[in-house]
Amino acid sequence: MRHFLSLSDAGPDGIAAMLADALDRKAARAGWPKGKPDADAPLAGHTLAMVFEKNSTRTRVSFDMAIRQLGGSSVVLDSGTTQLGRGETVADTARVLSGYCDAIMLRTDDHAKVEEMAQYATVPVINGLTDNSHPCQIMADLLTIIEAGKPLPGLKVAWLGDGNNVLASIMEAAGLMQFDVVAACPQGFMPPESDVARGKGRARVVGTAREAVEGADIIVTDTWISMGQAHAETKLQAMLPYQVDAALMATAKPDAKFLHCLPAHRGEEVTAEVIDGPQSLIWPEAENRLHAQKSVLRWCFGQIG
Repeated sequence: MRHFLSLSDAGPDGIAAMLADALDRKAARAGWPKGKPDADAPLAGHTLAMVFEKNSTRTRVSFDMAIRQLGGSSVVLDSGTTQLGRGETVADTARVLSGYCDAIMLRTDDHAKVEEMAQYATVPVINGLTDNSHPCQIMADLLTIIEAGKPLPGLKVAWLGDGNNVLASIMEAAGLMQFDVVAACPQGFMPPESDVARGKGRARVVGTAREAVEGADIIVTDTWISMGQAHAETKLQAMLPYQVDAALMATAKPDAKFLHCLPAHRGEEVTAEVIDGPQSLIWPEAENRLHAQKSVLRWCFGQIG
């Protein structure tokens, strides 16, 4: 049984197989209605339980549509309306959901929860986001980069801003897929050394935004204030020198592309000129959450890789 808690669970070969499958399946249904199942409906009869302890737009809708397009169905559970929100343990929830559904996706805070879910579930468990990592988002990012005609090996990816869970997974991807990540983060908001180590020598942190972006192929940022974070004003002030604007983009390669996992706050982490400009790939990136997650689901069921 396969769980997808981190990119390393799949490894380089599994990631490559999922990306190839996502490209093929996306092309095969071009022009189709979104709700029409894929021609082969490879997960017909399967049900995905989606458990949300954090708000969601892209993860919720993309996973719901992913299992539908694969021929299956979904059940959505919010912690506030389930016994999980009233003190039932993650382990007991995992046992119960395993009896009802064929796979579980959990979007939560503490990474230990998704690990506990996987430990006690008897069906595949997928990490829809934790405070430690966001592997499904990075699968969509890698797919978007490849679609833009940029091979992963040797690529330079620049990260600006918070040393958060998304950066952790990008660094992990760099070590697995042989590209470089240069992150510029302010003091007090740098990624822990354990996250940098996930890059296996392909990830580093620098002091200035310009140093990170100079000569980069891909520029990535994220919202500066995540859900539930306190001391927002102090953090915003620390982050201001790392805003992605047109002048900063001009120091990257001429054909560099901009990514953002959304939701975005124009005028904070990125200017409207950049995020709505010709170098931005945020809308294909958002759509690719659907296509990448279809392949993650298929990988979990042993259909690819």
